[in-house]
Amino acid sequence: MSYQEREAKKRKTAHNGGNSQQSFRQPVSLAASEGREWTVSVAFPSSTIATYNAPSLATAEQRIAVPSRIARALAIFSIDEVIVFDDSPVKSRPHNTDKSAYTGDTDPCHFLTHVLSYLEAPPFMRKALFPLHPNLRLTSSLPGLDTPHHPHIKESMIYREGVTIAGMTKSSDGTLVDVGLDKPVEIKEDIPPKTRVTLKISEDESEPAECVHPHAPRTEAGFYWGYTVRQANSLSAVFTESPYEGGYDVSIGTSERGSPVGKEFPYGKRVQFNHVLIVFGGPRGIEYAAMNDEELGGMGIQGGKTRELFDHWVDVMPNQGSRTIRTEEAMYIALTALKRIWDNE
Repeated sequence: MSYQEREAKKRKTAHNGGNSQQSFRQPVSLAASEGREWTVSVAFPSSTIATYNAPSLATAEQRIAVPSRIARALAIFSIDEVIVFDDSPVKSRPHNTDKSAYTGDTDPCHFLTHVLSYLEAPPFMRKALFPLHPNLRLTSSLPGLDTPHHPHIKESMIYREGVTIAGMTKSSDGTLVDVGLDKPVEIKEDIPPKTRVTLKISEDESEPAECVHPHAPRTEAGFYWGYTVRQANSLSAVFTESPYEGGYDVSIGTSERGSPVGKEFPYGKRVQFNHVLIVFGGPRGIEYAAMNDEELGGMGIQGGKTRELFDHWVDVMPNQGSRTIRTEEAMYIALTALKRIWDNE
């Protein structure tokens, strides 16, 4: 039997429910016992893929692998918001970049937010929401997120993401919505085509689906429902442009010059917060972002004083063996170490 035949047999066995060790899928149809209002946000800089700071990331294949690994980390750790901030020198930042062209080597912030947004969207609606673009040329080779809002065709979910489509409803009123099933569902609202909506599906098939707030699956039922993507022009804008009223009440900066996680967050000590923010630096650290932030410069927050921006300044990997840890690697390490903060373990 050839390699191709063996692999085809494995896939067929897994599809039919046979014993396969290729993957393990948690039952994502189950939500927490109750909703949650608190959120976890992650911020990282454009220099994560900027070629002038990381010469090895020279090809489109290598660049797109970075947001792919980050998107997987965000999904695995149930991160609610991701912010990409520009940490490059102000004079070298791109101006009037052609956003219809490939931006991986000209406008890293745009490239990262574009790819992260694409990967977060349920696959069945991407064609409607994302026009063909050079930034997305290689996305077919990237692993999926497999989150609850990326449903399997036969999976029963009380909430679903959908995209409105043209067509006449049975009552001639309202709108048809593609939710990834064999047939579209109907809603009472009149919404233009190609609009993303979050729906609550009634158990009574005669009742139309209900449009709800995009956060409702999380706040009402405790589902992890993907992440929002935000672009910030500077490190300070990560804080000042927070979408949450009152901003972030707990902020954590990651640095090899910080304190160990266990010292900053002793086991058994509960951390109370509504919205926690975790910030990662690029190849030259968060201090580099502060150095290129005019607002922070005016406040005298530079160099070692950068830690004053944060409630906690932590080193997530003391005594590291490698000279460098890439941002996307640091994200997995840090979120593993910090997860107990919001899990209250």
